[in-house]
Amino acid sequence: MTEQHFGKAYGGKLPENYERFFVPAIGAPLATDLIRLAALRPGERVLDVACGTGVVARLASQDVGAAGVVAGLDVNPGMLAVARSGTPPGLPIEWIEASAEEMPLPDASFDAVICQMGLQFVPDRKAALREMRRVLVTGGRLILNVPGPTPKLFSILCDALARHVGAEAAGFVNKVFSLHDEAEIESLVSGAGFADIAVQSDTRSLRLPGPEEFLWQYVHSTPLGGVLAQSDDDRRGLLERDVAVKWQEFVKDGALVLEVRNVAATARK
Repeated sequence: MTEQHFGKAYGGKLPENYERFFVPAIGAPLATDLIRLAALRPGERVLDVACGTGVVARLASQDVGAAGVVAGLDVNPGMLAVARSGTPPGLPIEWIEASAEEMPLPDASFDAVICQMGLQFVPDRKAALREMRRVLVTGGRLILNVPGPTPKLFSILCDALARHVGAEAAGFVNKVFSLHDEAEIESLVSGAGFADIAVQSDTRSLRLPGPEEFLWQYVHSTPLGGVLAQSDDDRRGLLERDVAVKWQEFVKDGALVLEVRNVAATARK
């Protein structure tokens, strides 16, 4: 592995890399599924919580049309900056920097609240869900998804990170897939006061770049980039060789195939 492979090929900051690499490979396909489940209608008011670089908000804006209202909320200003810069002029989305647990938004101001692959990262999940309910109108809809359990492909990555880099790096991967039990999700949503709760799961097959390419795209699209920057070339090289060899079993027709279970929940206020 060369320094070019680790660093210079991914010169953007984390939010730019997230939008460039993670969103097309994983974020956008799952967002399309979630928006389909949301069944948004023209003129609705929609809030995208933990919006990241805005893929869900942009899709929602297309569905609700010019008469609708879409806002994206995220605690990370860098993600919001990319969201703003990447939004076409015809999609008037409001971007709000705030935590999911304390939204600076009025009561009963949205018809639908959507949260894609974000609830597992929120320190106080119960508080976040209560806030999502608060900003919904009576009868308003919650639509969220979370991935897990950890797919074998990511278990391999997690083990290799623990072995060659350290517990902090492995811990990030574990966090991504830390909320996936259907009964736990239903209990969280119910505990926040929602009704008509439905939880469902399916497995999505995603075609990713080849092993070495996807490894470093994923690293540089997540907090792993900063962690691995503190490692030396030898450790990063060992990580790449370890992961690339074991990921070969998931390669089909030149692409790395990820089978990931996705749990989606819907509910009403």
